[in-house]
Amino acid sequence: MTQASDPGQRSTILAVDDAAENLQLLTTLLKDRYRVRAAISGERALKIVATPPMTDLILLDVDMPGIDGYEVCRRLKRDDGTRDIPVIFLTSRSDVKDEQTGFDVGAVDYIAKPISPPILLARVNTHLTNKAAKDFLRDKNVYLEQEVVRRMREVSMIQDVTITAMGSLAETRDNETGNHIRRTQNYVRALALKLKDHPRFREALDAGTIELLYKSAPLHDIGKIGIPDHILLKPGKLTDEEFAVMKTHTTLGRDAIAAAERNLDAPVSFLRLAREIAYGHQEKWDGSGYPQGLSADDIPLSARLMAVADVYDALISKRVYKPAFSHEQAVEIIRQGRARHFDPDIVEAFLEIAAEFATIARRYADGEGEPG
Repeated sequence: MTQASDPGQRSTILAVDDAAENLQLLTTLLKDRYRVRAAISGERALKIVATPPMTDLILLDVDMPGIDGYEVCRRLKRDDGTRDIPVIFLTSRSDVKDEQTGFDVGAVDYIAKPISPPILLARVNTHLTNKAAKDFLRDKNVYLEQEVVRRMREVSMIQDVTITAMGSLAETRDNETGNHIRRTQNYVRALALKLKDHPRFREALDAGTIELLYKSAPLHDIGKIGIPDHILLKPGKLTDEEFAVMKTHTTLGRDAIAAAERNLDAPVSFLRLAREIAYGHQEKWDGSGYPQGLSADDIPLSARLMAVADVYDALISKRVYKPAFSHEQAVEIIRQGRARHFDPDIVEAFLEIAAEFATIARRYADGEGEPG
């Protein structure tokens, strides 16, 4: 963590020299303007700079027993907590190579002894002013970065709540619960995580996409809002005409999401995935699904994942037109749908993590309180 002094206090300067008389001279020269701390060795200087009050600037001799000034400066610059403290070398070494070494190890200035008090005071003031400006900009940048993160988190939370609310609105039309949404989105994420290293899917299922799939899954049945109650809530088998209307929920969902996309200045990935899922989750691997009759890889991966998740949850859930099936029955039905209803590789992944599906189903069972 970068050090910064309290703006309401005088700046703190650490003077480092193995000669006591030099330390006395520097203290006398600086004490009326600054808080002055003194160290008679490099080792002592490193200990002092690590303790309060925070050091704003260091005046550092080069030739000292033990750790010399160059090494002290190197260590300061390697430490995240002290690297931003300006170091001015005060030394009897006046050779150009020595001066270059001083700058190479990280000093901001190099003053040869004997020192000129006006020059030293002017340079100390200049470097403290520069440091104060850098500290201000750094702190401002940190604040802005934190504010951006906070607002992005806030927008993401609002987005998630809005998506869940919209999905729940669709689900409650046919007497389902918000837990259906939680279950299906967790099924989808579990499947995607299982498949992320599969050769067919590894390029598509990166961590960011998996999270977007989780976020977009609640909108898979948003089109049900447009289906009349006498069809959506019918307890018996639908007629061919009624089923034709029911099937339009996929197109209605796609159109609703597409309309939202058109109001945005730039594409939004989770809306694209939501549109794919809403439109394609009733397609089947063998081409016998709807609304387009797509088959195999022509069906978007997002929709293929949702197909397994949605069918599993529909099977284990009680509906107005059927009782709930057991987990084992649902697993067997999905197994039988391999390469007909469902992508065979996704079915294989499902079979390997079927126990995880059962756990999710129990965690978000209908009638249970919403998890915190």
